[in-house]
Amino acid sequence: MNQDVSLLIIGDEDNPLYTGIGEFLSSYPKWELVSASRMVEQLEKEEHTDIAIVLYRQEAAIIEVIQTIKKTSPTTAVVFLHHVQDFQLAREILRAGAIDYLVIPDEKELLSDRIEFLGNMVKVRNKQGGAGSSVFSKGRGEVIAFYSGKGGSGTTLISSTFAQTLKLDSTAEVILIDLNLQYGGVETYLGIEANRSLVDLKPVIHEISDSHIRNVTEKERFSKLEVLLSPRDAEIAEAIDEDYIKRLIRACKRSFDFVILDVPSHIDITSFAAIEEADKIFYCITPDTPSIRVFKGVEELLKRLGIHLDERLEIVVNQAGKEAELTGKDLGRFIQYPFAIEVKKDVKGVLHSVNKSEPIRKEAKEKRLSLVAKDIQKWVSSLLK
Repeated sequence: MNQDVSLLIIGDEDNPLYTGIGEFLSSYPKWELVSASRMVEQLEKEEHTDIAIVLYRQEAAIIEVIQTIKKTSPTTAVVFLHHVQDFQLAREILRAGAIDYLVIPDEKELLSDRIEFLGNMVKVRNKQGGAGSSVFSKGRGEVIAFYSGKGGSGTTLISSTFAQTLKLDSTAEVILIDLNLQYGGVETYLGIEANRSLVDLKPVIHEISDSHIRNVTEKERFSKLEVLLSPRDAEIAEAIDEDYIKRLIRACKRSFDFVILDVPSHIDITSFAAIEEADKIFYCITPDTPSIRVFKGVEELLKRLGIHLDERLEIVVNQAGKEAELTGKDLGRFIQYPFAIEVKKDVKGVLHSVNKSEPIRKEAKEKRLSLVAKDIQKWVSSLLK
């Protein structure tokens, strides 16, 4: 596998990070070290560069380097290496187009895993005649929050099914985080029983790494979706603050393509932090008058708190159908944000799975899907194109 993957190391020979990955590079015959000034020249050569590894240097304009790579060669995956953790820089380089931010030497083993994973994606892409897979087109670290100010809107069902579908129907690495700290909920819809939860990361939250996260997550048995469960304890929930949630989400952005957040309906410092960190907010609403009134109140509150909603917030209509009080068109008269999807009401199909403690999705190419699963599958498919 390593024989087929071409690497471009962007840095200098005297960079300690370059010395630190020497052993790793010895297993890849196709790699070259270039300075940032020669980077474009190398990328424009006929032989395509599969993965670019950018080494941190204090005086270098790192963000510009990554943006230039993505502009010159959009299908080249970018991995950034640093010698310390810097959450602010991580956020910036991920938004610039990098797929990973790794700390060397602490995450040297993880570097091998990540390059191997990306190498597999290269193999898939080449078999498809150069068509980019979802990992290459989306990049890492996209945070998607599912939220509703009104309980019973189906936020947990939709967020968990969305995350599971994303994992089943793409090559992306996905993590689902249950932020309903007092009561949970995700474990019920996915049929997961475990004692570990996101609060177990508290002792290492200031130096949190990919391995810490994966030691605490549970894997949903059908899709292998990584799930970070709620502690389901009101007393423990009080110990989780805004800084904790932000550090947790930013660490997950470094290790996963998509970070899916199931946010509780009440607004406190933790739910506020989650919504603030999200790149996209899907607001779940049922087609009735009380839901519109609650949404207007939520919109006003979030704006007052300084959360920018334009181009970030989209509406997910749940339990749509002939029996509903309002149609999507009716809702559109009162809500001025884009509508992402209308999910049909399917009480029988959902309850059948929940009562058996099973998720509503089990296979990538499942033939018999409930109405909810079908709608979300079509939605996810359109987002990955």
